[in-house]
Amino acid sequence: MKDEWLHDHINPGLTQLHRIKKVIYSGKSQYQSVQFIDSESWGRCLILDGKIQSSELDEGIYHETLVHPPMIAHSNPERVLIAGGGEGATMREVLAHKSVKRAVMVDLDREVVDLCRKYLPSFHQGSFDDSRVELIFDDARKYLEGCDERFDVIVLDLPEPIEGGPAYLLSTREFYQSVRGKLAPNGVISLQAGASTWGNHRCFTAIVNTLKSVFPKVYPYEANIPSYCGMWGFAVATDKVRLPAPVEVDRRISSRVDKPLRYYDGLTHQGLFCLSRHLRQAIAEEKTVITVDKPFYIYSPED
Repeated sequence: MKDEWLHDHINPGLTQLHRIKKVIYSGKSQYQSVQFIDSESWGRCLILDGKIQSSELDEGIYHETLVHPPMIAHSNPERVLIAGGGEGATMREVLAHKSVKRAVMVDLDREVVDLCRKYLPSFHQGSFDDSRVELIFDDARKYLEGCDERFDVIVLDLPEPIEGGPAYLLSTREFYQSVRGKLAPNGVISLQAGASTWGNHRCFTAIVNTLKSVFPKVYPYEANIPSYCGMWGFAVATDKVRLPAPVEVDRRISSRVDKPLRYYDGLTHQGLFCLSRHLRQAIAEEKTVITVDKPFYIYSPED
């Protein structure tokens, strides 16, 4: 076992190797291959289609970065929709906000969610069983098309757009238009937007530019996710809401969040949104608008 490694293909020119201590589960759902491993460096990991989705060591960075900026930006988030989020950790962070009265999680893959319930208890921490939660197994696009409800915050915890993958149409202008249509007044969305590392940021800049074709206000940001091999892009988008200042972020966390946060606070918030000059320039120069007719892929399965 000491010579068994996970080959995580970051892009066609870069692969990250992770030494496997133990394979906890390996199989396939209806939609994707699924593994849970205990790794030498990152602890318990969820692997989908050969790529690390979450690791025990740094999942808190990812999930706090994804969830708290939009939740804190909103004045009083009561109704929250999560698209994806199979580990339950995104829901865990949403439910930490005392204002939340209803949280709907829509995930395509029931088998993955059931496996995460079993193998990732430290990730979800019982969030699936909270009385405020409604768990729906459906395609996020289909759900939004048939949904009459409006949400204060929508969190898109979805995979990157891989050709032939289950989520490549969820990074399109048409999908973001559907999401915007389900926001309550002063609603806010957030999403992960792929790698933002120097030279490997096209997915990030294309998604940000696509969001700008739909939302009046788009705030791109990034965080270092070590198990993802570098900097990772995120974005907040909204019609009206402005991001609070660091002092106000700390005040809202203190009054509204009912657990200690490991990563996110006012100073961290300020740093997340301070993008480097080259990345700001790349966003400004990006022309791609991702559509159903002209989708964007980080790579194809043959790469």
